[in-house]
Amino acid sequence: MNRRDMLKVTGAAIAGTSIFGPRALAGNTPESETPSKMPKVLVIGAHPDDPETCCGGTIITLKNAGYDVVVVYMTRGQSGISGKSKEEAGAIRTQESLNACEIMGVRSIFMSQIDGYSEINVEKYDEMRGLIIQENPDIVFTHWTLDLHRDHRVCSCLVLEAWKRLKYKFDLYFFEPMTGAQAQLFNPTDYIDITDVAEQKRKACDCHVSQGMDHIYSDWHEHMERFRGCEFHCQRAEAFVHLRRTGSDIL
Repeated sequence: MNRRDMLKVTGAAIAGTSIFGPRALAGNTPESETPSKMPKVLVIGAHPDDPETCCGGTIITLKNAGYDVVVVYMTRGQSGISGKSKEEAGAIRTQESLNACEIMGVRSIFMSQIDGYSEINVEKYDEMRGLIIQENPDIVFTHWTLDLHRDHRVCSCLVLEAWKRLKYKFDLYFFEPMTGAQAQLFNPTDYIDITDVAEQKRKACDCHVSQGMDHIYSDWHEHMERFRGCEFHCQRAEAFVHLRRTGSDIL
């Protein structure tokens, strides 16, 4: 399995294209075809709970299949708890993220941006590119660029620029935060069936107690999982846009 085989894990996506190819999970791959080194995946979210709610089922699925998965938080959610200082909120939400990553069985990294005050400048471009160079992923998941939340847009643009500057060396997938309210015009190219890990994903999301996750999850993410599942002919799914570079690209 090489970089371009990336997500060959759970079956074909719509229109004959495949995010995770025809060979389902690791246990179904013939021993002779098992790679000596599984691909590395970065999931880069703007805030604590973004990777979990948008991509948690995929994180767990890939981890269970033997992939090396790392969750990256661009901020520590410093502006995300009413009545708390940025320092207090950041500490609370950092711990919630660590608890969620423990449930998903993955490593976490926290970047230097401040929730609600994220920036796009040379320093922040360099920070994102440097982190990606250091981790050397085969696959990156991040926010869809057309999003009504500024921090989400910033995170997406920083990753997109790194992908360009690093000569498209990793596969880039976008996930959808609260489509309609946040992500706009999100038209998936690929899906992952998360039916078997939906309960574990929910437990990871529930670690974010400070965010009223029970209400948010029930009103938004559960409906999205079921809707994407209907599109992919399963009970629950997560959906992605795969940005493919072709010979006609001018980036």
